[in-house]
Amino acid sequence: MSFETTVTRAWQRQAGWLWLLLPISWLYGIISMLRRQAYKLGLLKSYRAPVPVMVIGNISVGGSGKTPLIIALVNKLQGEGIKVGVISRGYGGDTNKMPSLVSADSLPSVVGDEPCLIVNTTNVPMAVCPNRKQAITTLLDKHPDLQLVIADDGLQHYALQRDIEWIVVDASRGFGNEQLLPTGFLREPISRLKGATVIYHEKLSADLDDSNDGNSQYQSSRLTMHLTAENMQRLWQPTVVAPQVTDVQIISIKASADAPSTGKKVHAVSGIGYPQRFFDTLSSLGFDVIGHAYPDHHDFSLAELLQYHDYPIVITSKDAVKIKALLFEYTAKQPLNDDCENLVNRLWVLLVTAALSDSCYDALQQQLQTLGIRTAPI
Repeated sequence: MSFETTVTRAWQRQAGWLWLLLPISWLYGIISMLRRQAYKLGLLKSYRAPVPVMVIGNISVGGSGKTPLIIALVNKLQGEGIKVGVISRGYGGDTNKMPSLVSADSLPSVVGDEPCLIVNTTNVPMAVCPNRKQAITTLLDKHPDLQLVIADDGLQHYALQRDIEWIVVDASRGFGNEQLLPTGFLREPISRLKGATVIYHEKLSADLDDSNDGNSQYQSSRLTMHLTAENMQRLWQPTVVAPQVTDVQIISIKASADAPSTGKKVHAVSGIGYPQRFFDTLSSLGFDVIGHAYPDHHDFSLAELLQYHDYPIVITSKDAVKIKALLFEYTAKQPLNDDCENLVNRLWVLLVTAALSDSCYDALQQQLQTLGIRTAPI
């Protein structure tokens, strides 16, 4: 078990030994505060992009539903005719090849898994680089007509000035022991939420979805989102084309194999920031879940996946882009053996989408209008 996994599990159960790390958290908090103040006072230089920038991030470590939110926002803005682009640090990619534009045939090992997912889902113009200024410059050089740039997970990157700031809070996780790293999983104190546009990621429930509920007026004013499971699809489609691979072997797909049915056992394999949410979603859909959690952005191997046999394997869309690239790379060199072909026929992806409350889109429309970016009414 990796150190990252050990600490993540300790955060989840709020292990007592974490309090031994409190002095480190105090030091981390002081350094973070001084750094932010230095940017605010102009002691450290920050970059103002030539187009409005919207930063979407969180104050906690781990998944909060940020990537599905960005995909939903991009789809909405594109539908309104707004020319939007996205930048990211490209975590998990090859920094030696950055800044880099992301395309449909980009590899997760080069640009990161989340950028691949975002572009493959929305076809949005996107660039990656740890230096956000370089990412924006690269993006605008190729797409000079962009009206808005969304910065993925750049909340603490104060070297980048921003016009809009959305902070995603996972209501189901909360703030744990409310301590900063490493005692808790907060990157910044809860006070950071004051005055910010906060989007609460909540579980979909009958209360939230019932327009006749007595709290409907309260709910309609809250800025909320929830994830909705769409359907299950094969990881490997017969028509799929391998990116940057010219000699890929054809993997046989069992036409008679159906998607996993509710009530049956499935292996849920996840390398996202908060795997338990994925496991809980599958359980709520009626599956008997055998959960296998890996660190966020984990690079899977065939050996790891082959150990999960007897039952279908269900993965997230984020993990799917890496596992698909793994299969492309493998089949370009050699044909799959029987065990690997059996694995491919048992790999399924659970597709989810983010549903935002109308108040989120109302807030976005007001913020964009303030910047002179006009959207059509909902």
